[in-house]
Amino acid sequence: MVMMAWASRAIGLLVALGVGLTVLEGEAQAAEGRTLSLLQLANLLEDDAGDLLGGGDLLPADPVPEPAAAAPSAAEGDPLGGSLLDDGELLTEDPSSLPSTETLFAEEGTPEDEAPLLSKAAQDHARLFEESDYPSAITCASCHPRQYDEWSVSQHAYAQLSPVMLTMQNAINGLTSTTTGDFCLRCHAPVGSELNEPLTASNLDRHPASREGITCASCHRMSKIFGRINGRIVLESGDIFRPVYGPTGNAGLQKVLDNPETFRVTTSRDEPGRDIHVKVEKFFALTQPEFCGTCHDVSVPNGLRIEEAFSLFKASPAARAGTTCQDCHMGKTQGRAEGYDIGPAATVGGVDTEPRRLTNHFFAGPDYSLIHPGLFPSNVDAAKLKTMGEWLEFDYEAGWGTDAFEDNLPEGYTFPDSWVSIDDRYDAQAIIQDQLAKLEWAKTKRMEVLRNGFDLSDIRVTRADAGGVDFEVDVKNISDGHVNPVGFDAERLFFLQVTVTDGDGAVVFRSGDRDPNGDIRDRHSLYVEEGEVPLDDQVFSLQSKFMARLRNGAEREQVLPAPVALTVAPFIRPEARPSGLYGAFKAIRKHRKGISPLDHRTAAYSVKGEALTGKGPYRVDVALISQALPVNLIGTIQHTGFDYRMTPKDVAEALIKGAVTLRETSAEITLAGE
Repeated sequence: MVMMAWASRAIGLLVALGVGLTVLEGEAQAAEGRTLSLLQLANLLEDDAGDLLGGGDLLPADPVPEPAAAAPSAAEGDPLGGSLLDDGELLTEDPSSLPSTETLFAEEGTPEDEAPLLSKAAQDHARLFEESDYPSAITCASCHPRQYDEWSVSQHAYAQLSPVMLTMQNAINGLTSTTTGDFCLRCHAPVGSELNEPLTASNLDRHPASREGITCASCHRMSKIFGRINGRIVLESGDIFRPVYGPTGNAGLQKVLDNPETFRVTTSRDEPGRDIHVKVEKFFALTQPEFCGTCHDVSVPNGLRIEEAFSLFKASPAARAGTTCQDCHMGKTQGRAEGYDIGPAATVGGVDTEPRRLTNHFFAGPDYSLIHPGLFPSNVDAAKLKTMGEWLEFDYEAGWGTDAFEDNLPEGYTFPDSWVSIDDRYDAQAIIQDQLAKLEWAKTKRMEVLRNGFDLSDIRVTRADAGGVDFEVDVKNISDGHVNPVGFDAERLFFLQVTVTDGDGAVVFRSGDRDPNGDIRDRHSLYVEEGEVPLDDQVFSLQSKFMARLRNGAEREQVLPAPVALTVAPFIRPEARPSGLYGAFKAIRKHRKGISPLDHRTAAYSVKGEALTGKGPYRVDVALISQALPVNLIGTIQHTGFDYRMTPKDVAEALIKGAVTLRETSAEITLAGE
């Protein structure tokens, strides 16, 4: 039943529109089997002109564990255990359909029939370390190891690598006949946008600096502040010797250039030494919130405000006090303005430059990596050892490159060609352990910034007798900087998990638990929609919702911010009336549910008397949970396929595994008369 509902959502509308599920037919992803044609999918699923935008059902999958420290799962089973999440039945996992790791490569001036057979690794390594118009962050790491180390595991470094980002962009472009264009790419991969890379290209095939997302060049090759939002910027192109742009100007670099013997640098390709940029142009805008607002305010052409972080900051107490985005998000403490570290801006040839104020380039937030640790965090040694495609073949979880595995290798065990060398496997395992440690460090910083934004009050009991128990708890925004959650808040999941147990430990009430897909039981839950689990009408969630207006004037929630008409060629329609004067775009809006700075929202709960067992005292446990994205988003966009050969189930499992408990509180309740 639920699979057929997904058919009506994910296929029906596109059947009516005549739009294929291959976003751009003939593009690389389609050729590599990473997407599925409409005809193939329509043959498998029910043809019904339903509503794609309201969500998407998911195909069967094996159970995955509940995230650490999270409240118990629904009685029906663990999240995803028995869900309808696609585990490869629609998305191919046949290695023969995936791109080859070998390719013919002809050197310039070499006849094609004499071209040497070079591995894709050799080609990618050459691209990665050669100078280009947009140098890779790995090039910058040689002189800026601290900044690179912070950035390498940041959300900026992950912005383009996220498999959800790329798939969501392709899904929305599919719904709008590609009229959305590079709207997402502009901010998530400014270099890729500058290079006019194909919208649907896999990250495995992109320019190294493009797949680095918001990389060094994205900020330090911007020479003008355009006063625009939506990330439509211009970067200064040029190799490593070209000037860069920084907050303080050229004084520190000039001392390095004046002492080439000490620092062993050169500003000419024809001279020996470490390549270095010739000048640092002072660009004061880097220190101002408006610089961040370029990408952290997002409005689509029809006026829908998808992200409002910069606008909300400008109206905050922090802005009135003169605090900047950089003060809270690039200082000593993630999420608080507690000053900056002092230290060298660069370490050139093993020699530190003079100490100065340092900004932190980690930028903690609610997101986290869902991909193979060989691909993220960014790692100089990992890039030198293997290509991204080869890292995807490395089974670190099986223990490759450990004594326990290698000393007990099963007879006849075979490795991919790129991992035949035992030395490579040991080197790779050492890199993976470093990567996992860095990801754990990043998790602590994610918790730091989120805990500096949210808190819970004590539980207040307003009724406790044989007729029922009522209680409430405040969820507080303890930051003065902006509404929380902020950013892409229509897909950020912050919710309360509430459990009430009797004196014997039996559960008598639960809210904020998950359906078998791993979603909370709100109106985006496919199991709720199909009537297979009850709606949680007391759930407290801070996830904002996109509200589409129907022809009769009513509204409905939808997952994607892409209003489309039932015509042959859907596209983003310009608004016919002045949205600025009316304050809203008439076809769709965002119902924001965040909490204003230094304010709170109260979650109230009621346990009916018939649910009470008479075995007191009763215990109430409340946990505030943060998860990067809801699983229902994965179901909605899965028809375009995911990068890195991931299935929707892989992505959903990683999302749930990464969920964290930010705050907890509890109370004991004794009924009146007991």
